[in-house]
Amino acid sequence: MSRDKPVTETPLLLALDFGGTKHAAALIGQGETQWRDSRRKLSPAEPTAQTDWEIMRSLAHELLQGAKPNAIGVSFGGPVDAKTGTVRLSHHVPGWENVPLQQWLETEFGAPARVDNDANVAALGEHRFGAGQGCESLLYITISTGVGGGWILNGQPWSGAEGMAGEIGHIVVDPDGPICLCGKRGCVERLASGPYIAQAAREQLAAQPHRGQILRSLVNQNLDAITAQVVSEATAQGDDLAWEVLEVAAWGLGIGIGNVANLMNPQRFILGGGVTKSGAQWWETVRQTAQTTALPEVHFEIVPAALGDEAPLWGAGALASDRLQA
Repeated sequence: MSRDKPVTETPLLLALDFGGTKHAAALIGQGETQWRDSRRKLSPAEPTAQTDWEIMRSLAHELLQGAKPNAIGVSFGGPVDAKTGTVRLSHHVPGWENVPLQQWLETEFGAPARVDNDANVAALGEHRFGAGQGCESLLYITISTGVGGGWILNGQPWSGAEGMAGEIGHIVVDPDGPICLCGKRGCVERLASGPYIAQAAREQLAAQPHRGQILRSLVNQNLDAITAQVVSEATAQGDDLAWEVLEVAAWGLGIGIGNVANLMNPQRFILGGGVTKSGAQWWETVRQTAQTTALPEVHFEIVPAALGDEAPLWGAGALASDRLQA
């Protein structure tokens, strides 16, 4: 008399992405390549750590519907001590200073968790599921609310001695440039990130009232409504002032990439985040500036992220899978 073998249930993984302006959560089975379900929600106008946490708790519980995950992976938009799962701070949302997020999640959901910086996690996502598959060395760069990076070296994530590797956003490319949130002048992030592109456009429009007519018309003369996306739309429609602003952003990023290429010589740079949707001129300027900055003997590719805005969420799924196997 034969007995049926017991059915082994696929471990359930919870992936969470705490972004600067939006949050996402998803469920996936171990070894699967499609989300079982996912949820997204925008942050309120003036978010805090508490509002972020409540949004993510709500999204996760809505997905789980009482089920218990086997492991949790988290992408967080800010510096993280990945060894302890403690968020050091968020550059864009107050209240996240030294928050033990991994501990909060493990208490809330009763499952082991792993937390890392969004760029590190997105690098893992692109390496496992996207534009970095089969690549031994790459730097993933997100250009969005801020500019950050995440390394894959010798096929493995590399976060440095204190988890701060990949902070290309705070490489100084213009020592006489404008002051960044970090306090230094002329950082890549200060020139290339979405909010600073919008700020630069507003400043140029205010200083040159007879220029930027296409850009002005796109926001009905309300300069406060300008975003990096609007600047790229105006550039596509032929607005010279908008392109001048976007060109500086692309130049700053290209200088940063070229210097990193000289230092680390990775095979590939993968660019993700909203600013990468700025059009062909932006991409051409980034690539050309990077190649000119790097030594002629240093070869590399600069490619768009295959997973788009979902790279951190896919990376969080990979992080949860790795946590389960640890």
